[in-house]
Amino acid sequence: MKLMETWVKTPCLKGKHLLIVSECLQYVNPKLWRALTKGKTVLTYFPENECSASYGKIASMIRSSSPKSITVVTIDGSPHCFQLHAAVNEAEYILGEKVEREHYVLVDGKKLVKIDPNTIRLARYLSVLDKFAGSNKGILEEIEKHSLEYQRAKSLSLKK
Repeated sequence: MKLMETWVKTPCLKGKHLLIVSECLQYVNPKLWRALTKGKTVLTYFPENECSASYGKIASMIRSSSPKSITVVTIDGSPHCFQLHAAVNEAEYILGEKVEREHYVLVDGKKLVKIDPNTIRLARYLSVLDKFAGSNKGILEEIEKHSLEYQRAKSLSLKK
């Protein structure tokens, strides 16, 4: 089912373990897709084609259907996918209640990495991240291993 096309009170959500996942994951890593979706109610999300109303949609879904848990899985480094993680954090804030959830990203299409909800909060504050990156130069070397955008930006800055 598509997240944004699913009624928040649909009976198949009530008390279930929800998996909210980037729609492209099934093509990036089909084996992982099959493993992750077993025993879960799957809601796909394709941020480039959908509005940012996912924040309210997820909060309404939690309030209306009381899922047992929510697992979010997206592609690491995707600026579009990030909003899905932030939306689940925001839903907890909007509702003012604890939401049982786990966040994961798929690194380079292969490795599934669990992400702390506080890391997602941190990612919203670029001024704080700027201080961190400034005092931890090695972190940019880590990004260079994964980010084509960073590699291109670095090569362009060397041409000047």
